[in-house]
Amino acid sequence: MHWETIHKDTAPVVPPRLSDYEGARSAFTWSQARGALAGLPGGGLNMAHEAVDRHAALDHGEKVALSCVARDDSVSTVTYAELARRTARFANVLRSLGVGRGDRVFTLLGRCPELYTTVLGTLKNTSVLCPLFSAFGPDPVEQRLRLGDAQVLVTTAALYRRKVAERRTSVPGLKHVLIVGPGAEGLPDTASFDDLMSAAPDTFTIPPTSPEDMALLHFTSGTTGTPKGAVHVHEAVVAHHATAASALDLRPEDVYWCTADPGWVTGMSYGIIAPLVHGVTLVVDEGDYDARRWYRILGEQRVTVWYTAPTALRMLMRATPREGPYDLPRAFDLSALRFVASVGEPLNPEAVVWGRDVLGLPVHDNWWQTETGCIMIANFAACDIRPGSMGRPLPGVDATVLERGEDGRARVVDGKVTEVESPGVEGELALRTGWPSMFRGYLHDKERYDAAFADGWYLTGDLVRRDGDGWYWFVGRADDVIKSAGHLIGPFEVESALMEHPAVAEAGVIGRPDPVAGNVVKAFVSLRPGVDPTPDLERELLAFGRRKLGPAVAPREIAFDQKLPKTRSGKVMRRVLRARELGLPTGDLSTLEGSE
Repeated sequence: MHWETIHKDTAPVVPPRLSDYEGARSAFTWSQARGALAGLPGGGLNMAHEAVDRHAALDHGEKVALSCVARDDSVSTVTYAELARRTARFANVLRSLGVGRGDRVFTLLGRCPELYTTVLGTLKNTSVLCPLFSAFGPDPVEQRLRLGDAQVLVTTAALYRRKVAERRTSVPGLKHVLIVGPGAEGLPDTASFDDLMSAAPDTFTIPPTSPEDMALLHFTSGTTGTPKGAVHVHEAVVAHHATAASALDLRPEDVYWCTADPGWVTGMSYGIIAPLVHGVTLVVDEGDYDARRWYRILGEQRVTVWYTAPTALRMLMRATPREGPYDLPRAFDLSALRFVASVGEPLNPEAVVWGRDVLGLPVHDNWWQTETGCIMIANFAACDIRPGSMGRPLPGVDATVLERGEDGRARVVDGKVTEVESPGVEGELALRTGWPSMFRGYLHDKERYDAAFADGWYLTGDLVRRDGDGWYWFVGRADDVIKSAGHLIGPFEVESALMEHPAVAEAGVIGRPDPVAGNVVKAFVSLRPGVDPTPDLERELLAFGRRKLGPAVAPREIAFDQKLPKTRSGKVMRRVLRARELGLPTGDLSTLEGSE
């Protein structure tokens, strides 16, 4: 199926930013973006000051910063002034514990008000915040605490007992465990977060903070090896602020909801820091995914800008087919919603169009990585959408496509790379270095960091193609690309095509070794509810793939699997599918959905 461009031919309720894309790119400078922030009163730059204290200083303190929806659906609010006081208390708590500049504070929490207090209070104290995904099992938690030189952990009694207590001795640098809520009294070598907070003063002067001071430590998911700790500095807030305006069309009057877990970079950069720097009201949902609950929150909270994940959209698509009658979303008033964006993995074209048909708004895909620290490529509110495309580079971002070598990565000869000039040619996506949120290192791994750069470019490891108009299209990770009979096949393209079939809910594609072709494409397919896995359906899907993709690219084999291995953020793990198919070790499975 050919997905036609979605044209912005109707006037939006709010005129979008970046109405002149080329003009914005030519006029943009990062120094100008830096000037849009306040800076510390005595000089320097601190993320928490930009996100909280400056709003209170501008008499915006009574505006709601956090609108918290509890699991029982009750709603509580936290103003910017109250958030400033709470974060000051936590900074004072850290100071009383002897925790200072550069010391590592880890969080193992769900979405709760104490998480936001901890994050911003840590940054105020010029300590380093490292978030952990609360659904991680004990192994990845222990590994990251050790790798990240954890000195403080803020968590709950239940999470501590299940995931940390028995491993505490293997993390000797972990001096302080602060327990949120009840239960600390029954846990040795822990302290009550609430007791410490109640005893701390609610004023705090942020120490001098250099823009290059380390602020955030984000671990990659670890699906392809040892997790890498990406180092980000306070200067990153310049990019958080600028890109939230251009890519998410964010402005102070918005009610904003980012569904990403704060344990990952999206949930931190665009779930906490960027929206608060813009002074918006941030929706915090403490509950789990449920289609009806999500639609209700969108309606009752009057959400205007929604940032979510392709996996979440696909789950909503299952609950709300594009064929209608859309009874579920139409039961709620979604009229406040004006912009929907998605990130975390490539967005299938069908989801873009589903958004338009069901939500009344197309979904705007964008692309970035833990290492980039902010959105790099996006579909903008004021611009046409080409479903399936990542979009175009943001103002201040220079991207290119590099020629590949035999290993599938960018070819580097004597330190030099070669850019692809012709449209449609696949190559490795690269970004010109120098944007403010570019990671400054992999913790304790300089060699690995240095290998990520060549000739002034950051080499992303993602394979893309660029069309003649400058839109970028994701092909796959360099190590996922399938080489079959002389063809290089991106698994995402095959997965997207299969998902257009009405019987298919999700798909994962690998290359299975073949003595003639080198590899053949094999697809593992999860079916929609009520669809039976029959030989006739298998033949139908094989034929459907050939019609859409051609015989050279289409899958040769189909296997039905209702429990595809996925990360806890919802990405199908091709390496696990490949290992199972070939009888190889699957490696660390502790980051998989459903593991403990």
